[in-house]
Amino acid sequence: MRSRIAAAALLAASLFVAESAQAQSYVRADCQSLVGVAPNRYDTPEHERWYRRFWTGTCDHLPLCIPGSPNWNDVVGKLEVKGGAAERAAVLPKACRLGQLIGLEWSREKAIRKIDTTDLRTFNRMLESANDTLKGLDKVEIAARTKLGR
Repeated sequence: MRSRIAAAALLAASLFVAESAQAQSYVRADCQSLVGVAPNRYDTPEHERWYRRFWTGTCDHLPLCIPGSPNWNDVVGKLEVKGGAAERAAVLPKACRLGQLIGLEWSREKAIRKIDTTDLRTFNRMLESANDTLKGLDKVEIAARTKLGR
């Protein structure tokens, strides 16, 4: 009996890990370990699809979706270039975690989300206009957390 329970638990854990890894495969490889897995953070399956759109720019048959850029995978790459090699180690985790913070909220249903597409444009302009990449990331994080009431 115990061996069946142990086998079932092992199978369930294996399926969870495989599903979780697949669920975040659309996040840049170098961000995946930084943002962790968000399987229980989605309100609906459509929420997860919009979150994927946020990272990749791919619409996956979402209604009223415009594919392409900007998407967060591209934004992270631009921020790394802008920050330069000396700041890469600090820019990458900040940018990845900020993407998760913003993206999980933006991708929620319109009626309940606190960050909308206008905010994304504002955040993008803030990042592009910042002379110091790290300070720009900090400024956007503060703005996003303020919108979220955190």
